[in-house]
Amino acid sequence: MKTWLITGCSSGIGEGIAKAVLKKGDQAVVTARNPQKLSDLVKEYPKTAYAVALDVTDKESITNAFKEALAKFGTIDVLINNAGYGYRSSVEEGEIEGVNQLFNTNFFGPIELIKEVLPTLRANKSGAIVNVSSIAAVRSGVGSGYYAASKAALELMTDGLAKELKPLGIKVMIVEPGSFRTHFYDTSLKGTEKKIEDYAETAGKTRKENVVNLKNQPGDPIKGGEVIVEAIEREDYPFRLLLGSDAVRIVSEALQERIKEIDNYKEISTKSDY
Repeated sequence: MKTWLITGCSSGIGEGIAKAVLKKGDQAVVTARNPQKLSDLVKEYPKTAYAVALDVTDKESITNAFKEALAKFGTIDVLINNAGYGYRSSVEEGEIEGVNQLFNTNFFGPIELIKEVLPTLRANKSGAIVNVSSIAAVRSGVGSGYYAASKAALELMTDGLAKELKPLGIKVMIVEPGSFRTHFYDTSLKGTEKKIEDYAETAGKTRKENVVNLKNQPGDPIKGGEVIVEAIEREDYPFRLLLGSDAVRIVSEALQERIKEIDNYKEISTKSDY
């Protein structure tokens, strides 16, 4: 039986991961800013689910949550960094306080959790770390520059982390979800209050008040959680796991465009060689 520490479990993919873990008989430390939102999970799995309050932007909260997890289950085998949110703004409209908070949640918070958990994983010479990113890390868009940057930073940090931990027997995986039927466009989407008219027809159209959380988005968060759990348990687990058919299509197109650009400008690029 493994013990999983999962952030952002009150809804969406985090809830889906927690349900998949508990269904398979493992133990789960499920976290949220408000642990009361996790009461249904704990009631359904009273012996294996343990709810803990966690604010990933607060170092003391991270340390306390980890201590509670160890006191309850004795160890942590898998860390899932899932908590995060979106931010819509043109680059010029972005407000530094909001951007800092975005990076504290989407990037620096996961780093602090990784640092908290790694001594235990290293001592056990086993375990796994899963960082939930986004297809935005591969292809950004108008109004999503800051969000994409936070996820791209998470991915490149994770790339280095994976190389450092592989010799120690610790798995590392990135998840790149596409569009899922979650609360991303309501409770998990923020943005700038500053509005510049020149961006009304570009970044302005991506603001929270202009976007609807469509019910027909292809991704099912419960099934998505099951896929993530299944993937990291594989011996031949993927380093980057695309989640959803739209994610496969969008990332494939973006990478093909990148290769095409490299080929088109190879002559210019190589002029700097000796």
